[in-house]
Amino acid sequence: MQGTMKKQGGEAPAMRFITLNGTRIPALGLGTYPMSGQTAQRAITTAIGIGYRHIDTAQMYGNEADVGAAIKESGIDRGQIFVTTKLDNGNHAAAEVKYSTEQSLRKLATDYVDLLLIHWPVRDVPLAETLDAMAKLKAAGKVRHIGVSNFNTTLMDDAVALQGDAIVCNQVEYHVFLSQKAVVAAARKHKMMVTAYCPVAHGDVAKDATVIAIAKRLNKTPTQVALRWLVEQDPVAAIPKASSRAHLEENFSIFDFELSPADRAAIDKLGSPRGRIINWPGVAPVWDRD
Repeated sequence: MQGTMKKQGGEAPAMRFITLNGTRIPALGLGTYPMSGQTAQRAITTAIGIGYRHIDTAQMYGNEADVGAAIKESGIDRGQIFVTTKLDNGNHAAAEVKYSTEQSLRKLATDYVDLLLIHWPVRDVPLAETLDAMAKLKAAGKVRHIGVSNFNTTLMDDAVALQGDAIVCNQVEYHVFLSQKAVVAAARKHKMMVTAYCPVAHGDVAKDATVIAIAKRLNKTPTQVALRWLVEQDPVAAIPKASSRAHLEENFSIFDFELSPADRAAIDKLGSPRGRIINWPGVAPVWDRD
């Protein structure tokens, strides 16, 4: 499912890709929450200049217009950039799915988004209604792929039962301190990808002795090791947020080294279901305990 693009001249690999339904998705993208305004636009434009071709936003973030402006300013053809956005929690009814997505397209200044996700599961609108409305947008060419976010494995199964292999992604919190074995296994079963948000645990990976030791030996930073650990897992992508050129370049420079089996095993031991940072009582599902 995952492949690697090599630069000409035998240089180090430039990017790993996840291929789903004929689409190649960069395994490293840019998360944009909570950036907005000029800060967001500068960061996104800088990221695209560095080589990022996967940008993540959401209706809830309030920065879709900034993403659209930055992509336009970059001068890169829209078709070269994989754009994800997500439905706000109040936009799950069929009419709201259609209306809010059309608003998102206007803000993003694009005719389509590459991936539209349910941001969080809700209890007051049937999942079937929301997914059916999303599938209609896909059929109309306004959305190329559909998926979910913050779903546990039971909800993943439910989504696939309703829409089959049209469900291509579950975006979840995932980092070295949070085990997501059950979700990754379910994604592999359903031929989906997992997109890891909060992939460096709000910077806490830089404080962990195990990650620090591996990074020193590899002449890399702890952040780079933590991101590499994620993207080496088929089919996992990571979307770290960064705004400065230095951090954007640091996050992007993870394709010229590999972790050894011993390194991976040591990092694997850090994770547990108790490592979760992002939660939303009353909205979040019952998380898997793997």
